[in-house]
Amino acid sequence: MGNGTSIGRVRGLGSAHEGAHHWLVQRFTAIGNLVLMVWLLASFILLPDMSYGTVSEWLSAPIPAAAMVLLIISIFWHARLGLQVLIEDYLHEAGTKFAALAALNLTAIAGSVFGIFCVARLALGGAA
Repeated sequence: MGNGTSIGRVRGLGSAHEGAHHWLVQRFTAIGNLVLMVWLLASFILLPDMSYGTVSEWLSAPIPAAAMVLLIISIFWHARLGLQVLIEDYLHEAGTKFAALAALNLTAIAGSVFGIFCVARLALGGAA
C-alpha cells in the first residue's frame, strides 16, 4: 500500500465525507438562528408591553409557539455542532473525548427538551 511515508500510509483510504455535511448543517442552523432571532426581536418590539401576561398570551398562539420551538431546536443544535468541533479538535485522549461528547449530547438534549416543555406549557395554558 505504501512505502512507510505519511502519504503512503493514507493513500487509497479516501476521505471520510463528513466534514462538508457538518459544515453545511452548521451554516444552515446559523441562518435559521438569524432569521428566527430577527422574528423574535421584531415580535417583542411589536408587543404592547413586556409583562408576563402579555408575553404568555402571545406565546399561547400556535405560530409563535411553533417558531419558538424551532428556535430552541436550532440554537441547541447549532451549539452542539460548534462545541463538538472544539472537543474533537482539542481533546486527544479517546476516553476524555468520548465523555465530553456524551456530556455535550446529554446537555444539548436536556436543554432543548426543557425549553420545548416550557413553551408547550405556556402554549397549552398551564402557566404556574
